[in-house]
Amino acid sequence: SMAMQAQKMRCPWGRLCLLLSLLLQLPGSQAKCYFQAKAPCEYEGKQFSLGESWLSTNCLLCTCLHPIGVGCCETTQHPIDFPDWCEAHYDSQTCQISVVQKANPSLPCVKSVEHEWGSAGTPEPL
Repeated sequence: SMAMQAQKMRCPWGRLCLLLSLLLQLPGSQAKCYFQAKAPCEYEGKQFSLGESWLSTNCLLCTCLHPIGVGCCETTQHPIDFPDWCEAHYDSQTCQISVVQKANPSLPCVKSVEHEWGSAGTPEPL
């Protein structure tokens, strides 16, 4: 179709440019992306071709950008604003990060009577 041809002319790498623009435009995400020039498109013995993606064991979504290399982006959202009586708990099995109470990690970090959230994220005197 004409639309496809127009897209190809604007960008010499076609799908690669579209992919890179998508990777770099994750809205509101704190995701970090990494690019490894000349990295082989191979992971755990499996060979990938241009545009194919895989999820690595450390929760990076990697995309084969053959022949220039491999681009990987973090898939997890890192919480950055939480009180000091809480901590971020990372689950490598699900690639999820949850914010839990330091005193009792089985409980989620929520506003409570004992811990009033201050303006700077510190407990205020009651």
